[in-house]
Amino acid sequence: MQNPQKSFRRQKGFTLIEAMLSIAILSVGVLSFAAIYAQGLYYASLTSYDYVAQKKAEQAVEAIFAARDAGSLTWATIQNQSVDPQGVFMDGPQPMLQPGTDGLVGTLLDAGAPNEVIVIGPNSSGQLGTSSDQSVDLNPWMTRTILITNVVGETGLRQITVTIDYKVGKNKRSYTLVSYISSFS
Repeated sequence: MQNPQKSFRRQKGFTLIEAMLSIAILSVGVLSFAAIYAQGLYYASLTSYDYVAQKKAEQAVEAIFAARDAGSLTWATIQNQSVDPQGVFMDGPQPMLQPGTDGLVGTLLDAGAPNEVIVIGPNSSGQLGTSSDQSVDLNPWMTRTILITNVVGETGLRQITVTIDYKVGKNKRSYTLVSYISSFS
């Protein structure tokens, strides 16, 4: 017969402290992934604003090319006003207004034009293309800067830089489009 005190064997397995420590480490990992996922969702939601900024910059550049090709802008007028008094484009950030009578954004003729508005969905009855469509006014939180500079060494070439600055929540974002325009179409 064995002594009951000597027959005590060490049991194998996890202690309560080890189990709690494992759960704590796992919890920190899961919470980290949840935070990364939430931040990813936030940045994914910004893509629609980035898309609007991209399209508004493209719209400005395409209108300049179209006006040059149609002859409504001469080479002398495709400049900022600070560079040449004949220049039609205003300097610095401008509010997002609909084009004036010249069909161009960022010019003196935009003064008094209504705010730029984009349609984001149909009206409450599901009809799209009505005056009651869901829309967003871009003017309070988005600005457009059109900067036209001469290319050094090239007399018939200018650089057009359109920058759209906007604020979403606490984040300030910016989209810049650079293009070149020549004096001939």
